[in-house]
Amino acid sequence: MNIRESSARLVSRMREQPWGFWSGQIAVLMRREVGRQLFTRRRMWVYLLAFAPVLITALNFIDRSTPKDTAALQDDTQALAGIIQFYYVRLGLFFACMSIFTWLFRGEMVERTLHYSFLSAVRREVLVVGKFLGGLATAILLFEAALLGCFYFIYVRFGSAGSAYVFQGPGLRQMGAYALVIALGALGYGAVFLGLSLLFKNPIVPGALLLGWETITPILPRSLQMLSVTFYLKQLYPVRLAGPSGILNLLTVLPEPLPSYAAACGLVCFAALVVVFSCYWIRKTEITYTTD
Repeated sequence: MNIRESSARLVSRMREQPWGFWSGQIAVLMRREVGRQLFTRRRMWVYLLAFAPVLITALNFIDRSTPKDTAALQDDTQALAGIIQFYYVRLGLFFACMSIFTWLFRGEMVERTLHYSFLSAVRREVLVVGKFLGGLATAILLFEAALLGCFYFIYVRFGSAGSAYVFQGPGLRQMGAYALVIALGALGYGAVFLGLSLLFKNPIVPGALLLGWETITPILPRSLQMLSVTFYLKQLYPVRLAGPSGILNLLTVLPEPLPSYAAACGLVCFAALVVVFSCYWIRKTEITYTTD
């Protein structure tokens, strides 16, 4: 059998699959997972991680009078960039995704309900994709709403100058870039934590190692930096912050930047590969409540 015949058979088999039926199951699983993640007491600290900067910027808006100079507007633009690049990308979004995505299957294992999902008339691969998309929708919904809140309270106190910066200047473009960063960060971190939760009974320790890796990557060679989520997100930042000073500046390696489309596509492909691996791994996963 030559390559052409093999390709034709593969295409024929793909067309015979019940994609519409699986899509409906994925949509149901996704809606169920979003409700399970958003409306539970276990996720209160995820809300705190997402909306703590919104509260801080709101208090700053209440306590301070309307500034008149553009220097203050630029300072607040830099402050917003710091909130997103240092807090959300490296801490808030990281720990929120750790909580959301490690609980997709580990949570049902702890609650001893995973066997109901495995015994239902749903393929395990469909189960993985549906639950992953539900967790991703949850993370994106929370953190995009928080981003919008921060953006509003940062610029509303500048009055007409803030409105002109947003609607007539680079404000909307920057907000769109940050929204893409948040979405891709949730996608990348979420895929990693999904895979870790299936590989390890206790994904907290691997998650701590991952946090350490993401922290030290700026001092590593470019080839190793490309193995981190933050490397790709940094290529999409619309506002550049000052680099570290002193000894940290000497240790930091500044690799050649990637085009924005390459960074986004690279992170999407990486997440897709991890989800495909998770679909493969779930097929041989056995439920062992007594060992958890």
